[in-house]
Formats: sequence, structure tokens, C-alpha cells
Amino acid sequence: MKSFDLSQVRLLDGPFKAALERDAAYLLQLEPERLLYNFRVNAGLPATGKPYGGWEAPDCELRGHFVGHYVSACALMYASTGQSVFKERVGALVAGFAECQAALPSQGYHPGYLSAFPESFFDRVEGRNPVWAPYYTLHKIMAGLLDAHLYCGNPQALPVLEDLTDWVRFRVDKLSYEQMQITLLMEFGGMNEVLANLYGVTKNPDHLRLSLAFNDEVVLEPLMRGEDRLNRLHANTQIPKLIGLARQYELTDDTRLRDAARFFWERVAFHHSYVIGGHSDDELFFPLDRFADHLSSVSAETCNTYNMLRLTRHIFQWEPSAQAMDFYERGLFNHILASQDPHTGMMLYFASLKPGHVKVYNSPEESFWCCTGTGIENHARYGESIYFHDEDALYVNLFIASELNWAARGLALRQETRFPESDTTRLTLTLSQPSRFRLNLRYPAWAKEAQVTINGAVETIHAQPGSIIPLEREWQNGDQIELRLPMQLHSESLPGAPHLVSFLYGPIVLAGALGAADMPDVYVRDPNTRNAAVNFLRTPPVPGLNGTPQIVLSHIEPVAGEPLTFRLQDADAVGMIELIPFYCLHHQRYTVYWSCAAPV
Repeated sequence: MKSFDLSQVRLLDGPFKAALERDAAYLLQLEPERLLYNFRVNAGLPATGKPYGGWEAPDCELRGHFVGHYVSACALMYASTGQSVFKERVGALVAGFAECQAALPSQGYHPGYLSAFPESFFDRVEGRNPVWAPYYTLHKIMAGLLDAHLYCGNPQALPVLEDLTDWVRFRVDKLSYEQMQITLLMEFGGMNEVLANLYGVTKNPDHLRLSLAFNDEVVLEPLMRGEDRLNRLHANTQIPKLIGLARQYELTDDTRLRDAARFFWERVAFHHSYVIGGHSDDELFFPLDRFADHLSSVSAETCNTYNMLRLTRHIFQWEPSAQAMDFYERGLFNHILASQDPHTGMMLYFASLKPGHVKVYNSPEESFWCCTGTGIENHARYGESIYFHDEDALYVNLFIASELNWAARGLALRQETRFPESDTTRLTLTLSQPSRFRLNLRYPAWAKEAQVTINGAVETIHAQPGSIIPLEREWQNGDQIELRLPMQLHSESLPGAPHLVSFLYGPIVLAGALGAADMPDVYVRDPNTRNAAVNFLRTPPVPGLNGTPQIVLSHIEPVAGEPLTFRLQDADAVGMIELIPFYCLHHQRYTVYWSCAAPV
């Protein structure tokens, strides 16, 4: 099973294209020379402009991490849009990296080193002295270079990356196995993944060996045995480790790696996650019977869902299933799309699930959190999982308005839809000649009684919800397939707390819009967003709901003329409360989970 290259998919008008365009505008607001400032200072080169703040400030130990994300985001945006300005941005950053890498040995650094902070940070890692995750930052830089090579064909990117990898080998090879495992106690991002991906390009066995050296056996061995020991672990530290294992399996056929990645994915997706598809509280996994204690202002870190969706792509490619893409859709619509401010294009660190709280966004030049870095990638990636293919089949996984160009098969597909405002999507095929293949349509578990027509004729469906609808025939130029997936209101209880429920319409999580009274400033300039004052402000009481979830559902009514908008009556007789998609709700207080009481 293979994904299509981002350059083969173009988004059409809709919420995802709008989010991509806001992201593109923000990328172009940022200045390459300011991003390179700390790299140049570290290399003893003249630095122009003013450095950025927050996690990219000259005194922040994580400086440089966002710059790696920025290169990746621009490379992805170039592939997603074809706009040369993003390729030019990538070229400017990679050229700056190359210049700094060449100059760093004159500052006493080992050849190949490249970063915005001193090499001594890695001495502190190996000596178990306090330092903020230098391998994590290195991973972002390496991933950016690899993306520059893969998506932009940048001629400098791969040589710079290989030289930097030689430096990594210099650091790793002087450590014993035990010493290396000790260094992995410090968050190291996806070092095993980027080195595995590099091996996929170079076939250099040293690159695979280095990738395997970054496998954290303390965390991964229990997962290989099918044991969930995630409680109290830092959530987003773990997910990249499993993405790395997934990629290593694809390159080595070691099924232990596959099984560990799949077990972790199943545990997090179906046991550790909130209704929006995100997970963690204050960045940590917590006991599965304590969800009710973890509806906080710092729940559901956005980086986590970014990485879980990337892991889901591997799971789907090994064994295509509606289940995997149902989870992907849940996280994509209800967390990733919901994480971007439509006014400014800024992004969430945490998707707060504290009743009565607000969404809190980064500021353009003073934050640069981890979730700002993954955030600028998120909205450039929307085209990558809509369609997959194998030799005999084309999979339509997501209902997002888009065009696919499968030139190798002489096929183009245009998907026209207003989903989720509409329950119907129309696929139109353009073929250079008649072609026989199987068109596989995802039949989501949330849908009931799907309907398919081909050129207006009703097709008999034997598939069940939560599976795939296979349509195989010799397709003709101009054939049209229409898929209708009726959506219904339903509730979903918080694990372990049946009285705390959320409401959904099809896959779309609905939030209670509680108004903008007494709103705080929702743009955070404090680098430590976990301690930002807005997270500790008292929230107003949230009305309770009268009756069981089933009774409450029966009293929720759609608002005429307003798609995906509903009203319900609260138990406190305050009045009617509006329910709208969580991805549409911004700049007002809200709740996703409600307390339902059985009627007296």
C-alpha cells in the first residue's frame, strides 16, 4: 500500500484549503535571516536582524527546533501548492545551514555539527546533567533537511544531512550500549525515524545501525510484549519512538517492531484518547480509570495528535482498514483543524477540555512552542492521506474537496464535497483510456445505510459500517460516483465516567458555545505555556443537563439554515445552548464534555 506524493493532490475550496492558506501566509511572514540568527551566532558568523523570542530566543536551550520544522513546513507547502516561493525559502535556509556547518569547526566543534546551540549540550546529555533535549532539536533539523531533499530536490540538503549524520555517529560510537540507553532518558524526538528514513534514501548500513541505536529499550520492550505501561510517561516523547519502529519494520521486516508499533497505536487511539482524538493531560499519560480528573486547561497536547496521525499512516499502509482512517478522521477534524485560529492562523499548544475554558494560541513572534512547529506542518499536510493506492486499487479515505493526479495510471479524480456540512461526496474520473481497477471507498463506522450511485444508477452495497466499499469495473472517462453517508447525532461517554458525555454529529465533535463574556487574552507570549496565567483563571459554571444522555439527545434540535448547528436545553433553566463543531469554535468559552444527570 502506498501513499500519493503531496504534489499529486490539490485541495479545493473548503475548510482545509482555507486552513492551508492561512498557514502559508504565516510561513511567509517569518524571515529566514531571523530564523538563522542563532545558528550564525553559534558558528561565529555575522548575524543580521533581530532574533525571534520564546523557544527560539538566544537564551533558550531548545533554540533551532522551530527552524527545522519551518524547513519541513515550507517543503511540504511547496509540494502541496507548487508555489515556488516556498522552495526558495527552503533554499535560503538550507544554504544558511551549509554555511554554518562549514564554519563551526573553526569554533572548535567536531566536523559535521550543525545546531543553534553549543556542542557541549550533548556532553550534558551524556553526563546526565540538566539540559533541554538537544537530540530533540537535532531531529527537527535533520527532518527538515531530509524534507528539503525529498520534496524540493534541494542539492545541498542531503550532503549537509549526511555530514551531520556522521557527527551523530561520532557521538554515538564512543558510547557503550548502557551509556547510550542512559542518553535516551532525555527526550530525543524522532531520531530513530529520521535516521531510518535517511537509510531508505542512501542504503548506507551505518544509517540503519544508528537508527536502531536510538531505540529506547526501557519503553519499547514492554510494548513488544503487549504491555501497556504508559501511565505517567511524557506522552509525546513516546509517539515518535514508535513511528521510528514502524519505519524500521518497513526497512527490515522485523515483525517485533511492527507489533510494538501497532499495539501502542491501538492502546493510545482506543483507550488513552479523548473524544477529539487527542490525549494526555499536562503532557502526561494518566490512569485509564481517571479520565474524569483530567479535563483540564492543559489537556490534549496538539503535538501528540500530529504524531499519532503520522503513526496511523503506517498502520493503514500495512493493513488498510476503515478503523484506522476513522481514527485519523476523528483527530484531523476535531483536533488538528480545530487547532488553528481562523483570525490569525496561530495555533494551539493544548486543546483545553476544561469546561468553560477557552482556546489559547501562540503569538506570531514570541512563542515558537513545539506545537507551533508541528502546527505549521499540520496544515501543509492535509493532502497526504485523502488517497492511497496499490497496484490494483485506489482508496478514497477522507471526504475532503480535492483533485488527485495519478499520471502513472492515466487517471485524475476530482472529489467535490462540502463534507461535513453535507453528507455527500461526488467523485469524477478523468481517464486517458478505459481502465479496470477497484475503487475502495471508506464506509465509516459512524455512518448508517450508506448509498452509492454510479452515473446515477444505484449500486447495491454489501459492506457494513466500519469497512470498505469495493467498486470494481472497467471505468470510463467521465464516470461519476456519488457516496452518501447519512450522519446522526450521538453521544460518547468519557471513559470510566458514564455521566460525562460529549455529543457528535457523525464524526464531528460538537462543543457548547458559552459566549465571550469575561474573555481573557487568548494569545500567549509566555514561553512556558503550561504556566501561562490564562490556564489558571477561574472558569464560570457550566450548566448541567437534565436526564440520561439518550434523553438529552432526543431534545437536541438542528437550527434551520445553519449547517452543523444545534440547540439544547440545559438543566439549570438558563436557556437554550448552541452546539457547533469544535473545529469552528474560537474566541469564546466552551465545553466539550457535559454532566448528565438521570431525571428525578
